[in-house]
Amino acid sequence: MPERTRAATLLALAVTGLAVALAAPATAAAKAPGFLAATDLPPHPSSSWTAGKVTAGVPQETGADECLRAVPGHEAAWHRDFRTDLDTNAMQITLVLHDTRTAEQLASQLNADLASCADRIAQQQPDTRVTGKDYGTLPVEEGAHVYGVHIETSWGASDVRLLSVGRDGRTVTVVNWAQLGGFDGAPVEAFKKTTTTAVNKLH
Repeated sequence: MPERTRAATLLALAVTGLAVALAAPATAAAKAPGFLAATDLPPHPSSSWTAGKVTAGVPQETGADECLRAVPGHEAAWHRDFRTDLDTNAMQITLVLHDTRTAEQLASQLNADLASCADRIAQQQPDTRVTGKDYGTLPVEEGAHVYGVHIETSWGASDVRLLSVGRDGRTVTVVNWAQLGGFDGAPVEAFKKTTTTAVNKLH
């Protein structure tokens, strides 16, 4: 190949590569919505909450979660983990969709999945006793909804989760709180306040 032709080809490839490099980070560079702080979580009776960093993407384990199966696969997503020194942990996942219609559809799918995940878990794990609860809606922005799931195994292990989904415009957030034990130890009212705060903090 003549040197001039080769140089022109390399220049074209460099320009194309630069264009791709400039376009590719658009989603990754998007500003993360507001997230919960450790002090926004339901108070633990004997241990304070610690918050991890707001991290881009959806946690890998979410793909195997029957309650949150609609979350993976979205590009503009962030999450934050929370923990105490004992048996309680929490997580917030927030997704920014292309438009409000898509966000509304995702929120609707998540609500459907949260309302029915206890039944799916029970079908997949016949040696467990699974109970789901619907704690109703919350009047914040475009709305939020709170659910509960309790799983008890045949060998006596027991854990409970409180989950919620909320939307503000084209942004959807999910909050998950989990602890060993049953519904009697779940701070439902405090979690509702946490959910309201999560949605209010998005923008």
